[in-house]
Amino acid sequence: MVAVEQALPLASQLATRIMKGGRVLACPIDEGFLLVIGTGEPMAGTLLAEINDDVTRVTASIIGWRLASPARSATHGFAALLQMQDTDSPLTTLRLGEDEAGSKRYIFAPRPIPVRDAAALLAELAGEQLGGLLDSLVDGLMQGPIGPRRLAAIIALLQSRKGSDGFVELVGETHDGVIFVKGWGRIIEPGVCRVAVNSGKPVVCDCGIATFLRQDVPAGGSGFVGLLSTKEPLRVRDIEGLVYRGRGGWRYAPLHEHRQIAGPSETPGHIRALLLQTRGSPQVLLQLRSAANSFEGRETVSALPVPVRMGIDSAFQVSRGAFLISGWLLDPEAHVQSVKLCGERAATRLDDHWSRLERSDVTDAFTDEPAFRSAFGHGSHPHGFIAFASGWDSATALHLELTLTDSRRAFMPLTPIRVPPRLAVLRQISAIDPQHWGIAEIVDRQIVPFLCASERTSPSIGASVDAGPFEQAGGPPIIIAPEDSEDGDMAPILGLLALDPETRLAPIALVLPAERFRRQAGRIKELAQFYRLSLKLMAAEESGDLYDLLEAGVRALSHETVVLLAGSLLPLRAGWYGKLVAAHGTQGGVISPTLAYEDHSVRWAGSWPAEQSEYPASSRYAGYPLSAVTGLNLTQVAAASFECCIMPREAFLIAGGFSGGYLGSQQKGLDLGLRLSRSGIPSYWLPLVQMLGADESSGAATAALAPLVERIDRRIFASRWAPARHDSWFEEVSA
Repeated sequence: MVAVEQALPLASQLATRIMKGGRVLACPIDEGFLLVIGTGEPMAGTLLAEINDDVTRVTASIIGWRLASPARSATHGFAALLQMQDTDSPLTTLRLGEDEAGSKRYIFAPRPIPVRDAAALLAELAGEQLGGLLDSLVDGLMQGPIGPRRLAAIIALLQSRKGSDGFVELVGETHDGVIFVKGWGRIIEPGVCRVAVNSGKPVVCDCGIATFLRQDVPAGGSGFVGLLSTKEPLRVRDIEGLVYRGRGGWRYAPLHEHRQIAGPSETPGHIRALLLQTRGSPQVLLQLRSAANSFEGRETVSALPVPVRMGIDSAFQVSRGAFLISGWLLDPEAHVQSVKLCGERAATRLDDHWSRLERSDVTDAFTDEPAFRSAFGHGSHPHGFIAFASGWDSATALHLELTLTDSRRAFMPLTPIRVPPRLAVLRQISAIDPQHWGIAEIVDRQIVPFLCASERTSPSIGASVDAGPFEQAGGPPIIIAPEDSEDGDMAPILGLLALDPETRLAPIALVLPAERFRRQAGRIKELAQFYRLSLKLMAAEESGDLYDLLEAGVRALSHETVVLLAGSLLPLRAGWYGKLVAAHGTQGGVISPTLAYEDHSVRWAGSWPAEQSEYPASSRYAGYPLSAVTGLNLTQVAAASFECCIMPREAFLIAGGFSGGYLGSQQKGLDLGLRLSRSGIPSYWLPLVQMLGADESSGAATAALAPLVERIDRRIFASRWAPARHDSWFEEVSA
């Protein structure tokens, strides 16, 4: 208002200037709108406009009025909104009208005027008619996208009215993403209206408004509360005011200098405090009631007056926003309509795809509660659930929302634990009876999708210690990952490497989990120096299994060729290293020896295509005595064994390393072998070289879980590779 008052003397000068017929003033609104103000004969409606005597014509929306102080040469004023490509270009002439005879030609004043001067000029010329004139102008300016310049122009025009149009005194947001505003305004009316939010990036949206009586505002004003419905991101701290249309036209309510900013936990309380005082349409009142019942950061399920209770046993979060949530929902009378995972303007329904479990312990815990005593059925306890969800921002605060059949909502805060996918699943399945009748559904609908949606972080080396002249040693490095045991003794394998003349001189990289590295590095370094081995000791960060350790070693080295060796394997004879290196020098690709049990029966002798099976690879000679395969020649197979092999390091990296999602090592290694073969890197089995050792660890925490881990890995493997059985590369190996 101060700026407008200061512009009044200038407005009188400008009014005098354009009262002389044939002159107009230009006011650029933004890049696409030009406001032109002039006087003359009565004129209104939509006309064609010609700028600078150019053949290019634009559309002019004209608002006319009778001048507050008419003259003989000019009885009416007009304001024209012109949509133009460039409002900042020089302006000389304006012609309004379609034909030469009926058109009017005007000359632009030499300099355009700013919006505040234009607003003061309109107030001077229109007098009491200013309100209707401003509403018509704002109606035109509200069409199409609104940028910062246009919104600033709208606000400047509206603030040229006398008196205050109100203020926004409180802005808040809920966990649902709803923006709440409270304040007072003149002639504001309840209902849904279009508003323009004055912020760093203007937003035009609908606002559901309800009003209430206030004694502390000027006559004609009333209190209001509103909910902004916008899909565009909008921060409450960026809101500076609202342009809204009331009964008496467009108004602007700026943010009060002593405004209050409410967070998601406080906003519902502010709404509840006013809800009973407001009046508005049923639609808006329902929206306000729902917003008043928003999540406030606390658990409210236990306060429900109906027999509904809930508990969370575990919530695991992994990369790429994948979640595995388990718990129980006690709802014997079917009051719950839906269960959703919610956070920051997003929600995913869980109960339409979760898997239920029998939880008699939940029934037992509530049997003596009066509200539940008569609600339980006989012999049925389907209260437990396991649910998978994905696609969430990892930084989003989450909660569960229960919606009842009577539209009430209740909430349960969720604090997920961030763990690797493999660890999350092992912890989850450890709490499930492997013999449970619904285990197949749990695996197929929750566990497997969770693992497939999880993104594995490539393992890396955090620290390393040279226990011998590793960099000076010749030949491909042997990367060794120890047995899956915290207290496994490395002395036997290091002693055998020292007794073999070839491996005693070869570079050896021993990769340990970080914790084991800290405890055993000193002892292993002493052994390496005693045996005079060229050993580098490495600590792998966030390693999960044998293959994670091997991959960390491969990524940390820069050699062209590497030899991988599981610490659980022992060479049957010396010279195995030289034979692998020689075969690789001749044949290339990935080459693995025969793997045998301690009784000298074959455990692995190549992975071969299998017909009539969802599992497209199997070991053809498993169970045979070693003597049956020792004399065979180097043979191409579908996939090598990465427990022991020699391979080009670059091929390993291009393939992306070992795939995530698997719990055990068998399918994890087979998956990489098939990917290498598909990309043109052949795999071979070298029968002449033999290693002794037991089966790979299943990755299960207990022996009872081993079959379940195997089942999960087979499901993941089959979903990725079952369609590949008919690929040409697979048929070629089979032949």
